[in-house]
Amino acid sequence: MSFLFDVRRLRLLRDLSLHGTVTATAEALHLSGPAVSQQLATLEKEAGLPLLEKHGRTLRLTAAGRLLVEHTEVILGGLSAAEADVRALRAGHRGVVRVAAFPSAARVLLPTVWRALAREAETAAPGLRIVEHEPGPAADALRRREADLAVVHAYTLLPRTLPPGCEQHRLLDDPVLLALHPSTAARLRIEPGRKADLACLADENWLLPGPETSCHELTQRACGAAGFVPRATALAGDFSVLTALVGAAAGVALVPRMALPADTNGISLHPLARPVTRTVSVLNRTGDARQPHLGLVIDALRLAASQEAGAAEGITAPVA
Repeated sequence: MSFLFDVRRLRLLRDLSLHGTVTATAEALHLSGPAVSQQLATLEKEAGLPLLEKHGRTLRLTAAGRLLVEHTEVILGGLSAAEADVRALRAGHRGVVRVAAFPSAARVLLPTVWRALAREAETAAPGLRIVEHEPGPAADALRRREADLAVVHAYTLLPRTLPPGCEQHRLLDDPVLLALHPSTAARLRIEPGRKADLACLADENWLLPGPETSCHELTQRACGAAGFVPRATALAGDFSVLTALVGAAAGVALVPRMALPADTNGISLHPLARPVTRTVSVLNRTGDARQPHLGLVIDALRLAASQEAGAAEGITAPVA
């Protein structure tokens, strides 16, 4: 028996895998719940296999459902590529690119991207709509089509898997530095610019990012690898708050280079003896990078990352 799948029903199955319930899927797509259920039931009949099973209050994909969603991601990526080619033929259209980015990338990279796109105004460069998200929620927003690009990061001690149906473009490697008050560095005999072994900081007060962030887990893992559990005396979701507290001699912190404030006077910065790096990347849905307006933004992000890496070389270079 041969049959053809309806792309709209395949897209519904993919969206259900993201939202978890028929009600949430219907709300996201501005459809009624019964309409979604009917289309999914028809898709199951076409497949000749159960695609969904109940799991508490949510629906979970069966093995057949997961396989079909994997193929659907490829199909939707191909459709996006075809749409991109058609747009390229039309040309001349100015759009808005929705970018979900973690805070330090939004602060450091996106102003440079904005200026680069402004210079391309005569070639109908797109505008930007920026929303701050931690990497996990940014990738989720991309897959739900609430964002067109997601700027994310992954630490060497805390890797991330590439979300299904997405492509990744590496932008830069952002070293994690130890931030100390100069008096603390002097007491611990860590000379300016020298590499620091975290093991010698086991008895210090630690300033940690909020527990909802991957940066919090990164600090826990880095200290754990050095043989101790950090004693947290302050939690803050903003690295500028943490570095200000370091400057007040409230404690020590691990800070990615790109998250440092513009003014680091009063802070002693040190590369780690066991280097930790966060890799910054931009994600797009499979095939979408061929869309001209998205390609322009990705290229501008690469340029901004290159400039940032070059400008910060002196900050992270250890003293010989």
